[in-house]
Amino acid sequence: MRMLREFDDLRLSPYTGWTRNHWAALADHLLLSARRYASDSHARISFPGPPGGYGADVDALEGFARTFLAAGFRVAGEGGRDPLGLMEWYAQGLATGTDPHSPERWVRLDEHGQAKVEAASIALVLHLTRPWLWDRLDPVVREQVVDYLAPAIGSDYPPINWVWFQIVVEQFLASVGGPFERKDIEEGLALSDGFAREGGWYADGAERAYDHYAGWALQFYPLMWSEMAAGDPAADSRRPVYLQRLERYLHDAVHLVGADGSPLIQGRSLTYRFAAATQFWAGARAGVATPAPGLLRRAASGIARHFTDRGAPGDDGVLTLGWHGAWPPIAQSYSGPGSPYWAAKGLFGLTLPADHPVWTAVEEPLPVESGDFQLAVAAPGWLVSGTRADGVVRVVNHGTDHSRPGTHLTDSPLYARLGYSTATSPLLAGEHAADPLDQSVVILDENERPSHRTGFETLRVDRLPTGTLLGASRWQAHWVSPEGDQRDHGSGQSGTVRLGPWIDVISAVRGPWEVRLVRLSAPAGERPGPLRAGGWPLPQGHAGCSRVIPGAGFDLSGTTTAEDSTPLAPGTLVPWCATSAPALPDTWYDAAVYLGGQEPGDPPVLSWDGPALARLTWPDGTADVLSPSAAAR
Repeated sequence: MRMLREFDDLRLSPYTGWTRNHWAALADHLLLSARRYASDSHARISFPGPPGGYGADVDALEGFARTFLAAGFRVAGEGGRDPLGLMEWYAQGLATGTDPHSPERWVRLDEHGQAKVEAASIALVLHLTRPWLWDRLDPVVREQVVDYLAPAIGSDYPPINWVWFQIVVEQFLASVGGPFERKDIEEGLALSDGFAREGGWYADGAERAYDHYAGWALQFYPLMWSEMAAGDPAADSRRPVYLQRLERYLHDAVHLVGADGSPLIQGRSLTYRFAAATQFWAGARAGVATPAPGLLRRAASGIARHFTDRGAPGDDGVLTLGWHGAWPPIAQSYSGPGSPYWAAKGLFGLTLPADHPVWTAVEEPLPVESGDFQLAVAAPGWLVSGTRADGVVRVVNHGTDHSRPGTHLTDSPLYARLGYSTATSPLLAGEHAADPLDQSVVILDENERPSHRTGFETLRVDRLPTGTLLGASRWQAHWVSPEGDQRDHGSGQSGTVRLGPWIDVISAVRGPWEVRLVRLSAPAGERPGPLRAGGWPLPQGHAGCSRVIPGAGFDLSGTTTAEDSTPLAPGTLVPWCATSAPALPDTWYDAAVYLGGQEPGDPPVLSWDGPALARLTWPDGTADVLSPSAAAR
């Protein structure tokens, strides 16, 4: 979006150049471009592309509700000033969409579950813009809106982030004198409390589901609800808890943004793109003490600019299913052409007026721009390493798989890989999406099918006194033949399972390097298949380098090219090392895994002091002594 460059202000924003004017221009561009795809009544916005998994009616509702977020944020932050006539334009759509007799009426909440999601966006915006929209609606339309939202009451919602959609809708209904059920709100709040994890994090439900929903939903809605319900003792007493969690979580979140603004390419719904900025604006609006306003804006603006500089939205002003440009395989079963407009949540900062500190503070550098760092994040089981030289943030994953310990599902490439970064994408399409290659440790069966790790046990996530990160996990290798037609909501698939030996993996991480130690355990006399360790999936043609340097026991190595398997490049290079013969049980294998902006220098050196102690010397001279057997307990 070249038009945004005219607003650049490197004095106020020395890292991105972005100001509030950029965000406003982006919102206006998205909103005006969307009008080309609206029905005559404005109730349905049907973006181009094949219908999504839930059908064209749901797609059209998403198009309205999600762009309505952008319109509402835009007008709320201007105190009602509305030169584009956004409130009038969307009021017409509200009147028609909620009219049960209109041929353009919306799918109702009791007709399709996805309407429950979109209803929450509609309710949220009606709350934020009440003086300029709700209060000016015809009484008949207000009654229609209440009737449209009312099926939320007493309805079943999945026990994940969706509980907040019911809470927000019923809280809005309560605020306008409509029907609601206090019991629904109280039970939803209690359920959401169970999602809270160490360090301010939330899991998306009972599983180890850690992803961008932690920020754009599970941190966002609690504070918005507490605003909507201000004055209610339940809300007022919960708000400090929510604020404390958000503040602690944001400490980690700013470490997960690359210097080029890329969010971590991990987890489902990646097509929502700059919705990943939502959490930082939520912190600014809530008034967190840290991170500072200039750092919050740096993170949010970096994310938005990352996408606008790389083709999202496209020349036609449309957000497609993709990452930078269009790439349909990024979709889940629930995705349609209107789904990418959840990105509008990333425009939440526009609810804050121009004189708010988040807009007037000078940008501060991201952690990865300030220096190298190593951060252990307990809740998701992540070892996070950022390097200033290349601006890349890497995550070595010993705690997230969108499942529970002891399950035997296929590995979701979005959750169960051993590593994710801001510069690489896991292989999401083609044979290696289902058969792990990148960032994996697998046993190959007699048909050379790789095993899976979902259901692993997290053993350790720690930071040593030297700053080196240490993580470990253990799982029973398994092969799964999926059964039936299973919807893709980001998690692994179930099916017929064949179990193999146990695998212990230990990761020692410092800078761009991981030293990966692997040990198999098998019953006496049983010989596992060959062992293979895969490295970082490097986009072909991009700057950077990915290497796997085999250590003791690995006698094969190579690089596999995967075609059209990620949204970052037509080809992806995945280095690996393996054993040519069946792996030996109770033997430690090791490999050095590298991702950096240039060819590596000398790798870390691993030596053994007897069978129990491993000595690691890193390229920067740091030395660590590890007891692998103790770490893998």
